[in-house]
Amino acid sequence: MNKKILISACLLLCIIFLQAQKANKPVPIIFDSDMGPDYDDVGAITILHAFADSGKAKILATVTSTKYPRVAGVMDVFNTYFNMPDIPVGVPKGKALELRDFQHWTDTILAKYPHKIKSNDEAPDAVEVYRKVLAAQPDKSVTIVTVGFLTNLSNLLQSAPDKYSKLDGKTLVKQKVKQLVCMAGKFPSGFEFNVMEDAAASQYVYTNWETPVIFSGFEIGQKIKVGLPLIHNDAIKNSPVKNVFSICIPMAKEDSAGRMSWDETAVLVAIKGCESYYHLQYGHITVAKDGSNAWVNEGTQQAYLIESVPSAQVQAVINKLIMHQPVKR
Repeated sequence: MNKKILISACLLLCIIFLQAQKANKPVPIIFDSDMGPDYDDVGAITILHAFADSGKAKILATVTSTKYPRVAGVMDVFNTYFNMPDIPVGVPKGKALELRDFQHWTDTILAKYPHKIKSNDEAPDAVEVYRKVLAAQPDKSVTIVTVGFLTNLSNLLQSAPDKYSKLDGKTLVKQKVKQLVCMAGKFPSGFEFNVMEDAAASQYVYTNWETPVIFSGFEIGQKIKVGLPLIHNDAIKNSPVKNVFSICIPMAKEDSAGRMSWDETAVLVAIKGCESYYHLQYGHITVAKDGSNAWVNEGTQQAYLIESVPSAQVQAVINKLIMHQPVKR
């Protein structure tokens, strides 16, 4: 074989190998959730652990954007159930919402399943967790997934240098974060819970965030109904995930075909990308004082999801993922 051809072939194989390695590298994730009032957060953290167990994600931290009593323990229940009890858990320590589940599924799982965090006082401030974790990561590497309020991210952007980093919050985010994926907004315009409940934080974040942002809007998850295969699966026992869906689905007529899956779609896209299910409308979001949002088709840093395939296809994927069972470590 010609020497030049051989060298070219070797170089091509090296490129293919490196690209394959990059494609198979787990996505580093910080998961920011209100963990209630709704229970799609439970589906979302289950999907996150399913991807972590398959090597597609690395969970750096799990933080809550609400601070109702013992929410840190609720987050800890799921990390412990999936045999990752050492994942850092943070809660907001300053001004924050205290909205919780009206179905009181959190009380059930706290009573029934192991967890080491017994009160919010035992968890550090969410911003401290963010700063500590981000400072330790390579530049432009971390994906943040928010499926709740933007309270923590607003506080992070406004945080001062500390023992973890000499950078202020805005600079730290710009240096360490690859992208932000949010279940937030209704597109092209409307009112959506996560944006509306802490409208000031939403305004601040979406005005000052300097990395790419992808929105999974209300209209995406509204069509995706999941949970029935899970609660009717007799092989799954002693599962807080199954318990939550089993408690909540019968309590609302609109859930008779399964619970709408807003938060799950954000985790799915953050780790798998959107190409298989969605395409992107680029531009930027605007948030009014009353929490309503609109969209301006100018800019390339922000985009919202638009369906490329029937929602039933994504529904089947999510239904399978939320039946994921813990693996031994």
